[in-house]
Amino acid sequence: MITLFHSPRSRSTRIVALLKELDALDDVRIEVVSIPRADGSGSRDPRNPHPDGKVPLLDHDGTLAWESSAIVQYLAELFPKAGLAIPAGHPQRGAYLGWLAWYAGVMEPVLVFEAFGLDHPALARTFRTGAELKARLVEALRDKPFLLGDRFTAADLLLHSPYAWFGKPGVPEIDAWVDRCTDRPGARFAAEFDAKHPA
Repeated sequence: MITLFHSPRSRSTRIVALLKELDALDDVRIEVVSIPRADGSGSRDPRNPHPDGKVPLLDHDGTLAWESSAIVQYLAELFPKAGLAIPAGHPQRGAYLGWLAWYAGVMEPVLVFEAFGLDHPALARTFRTGAELKARLVEALRDKPFLLGDRFTAADLLLHSPYAWFGKPGVPEIDAWVDRCTDRPGARFAAEFDAKHPA
């Protein structure tokens, strides 16, 4: 059995979207749990086996996977028929894995620093600046609809998600990409699911 531990309107919403894109909703049970929220609401749910009480968490027959980048890769490879993963041996495999890792190692930290107004030369040298992050995405999206070309992949689903949540950055290439990603069946399904399951 595969179970996704999910809290509506959180980072796990993108995993619900992924399940729809993978046509895996009949194969993965979604367990809605509560989490502590930044505004002080919510609480740790004893049903959630995540070591930090967070989401998303995937339980596949007792084997746990946590962190969005890992779960996205795990599920996209577990359900390959949808074509959202780039398989081993494919010329774009390295770039695909690079984007998944870049999300966790660069993109999310930079966006969090910006959200909290943290600015220090050491952070910029280590992680990049917000301007550099956007420039990298613009370059990747130049003359193509998705990060790896004409094909929507799990990397697009993961990397567009902060902008879908917090708002587009006002950069035409990025804004148009976010619109293409949020107009997909997975994003629409996840929004409807969360609306029916209040946190």
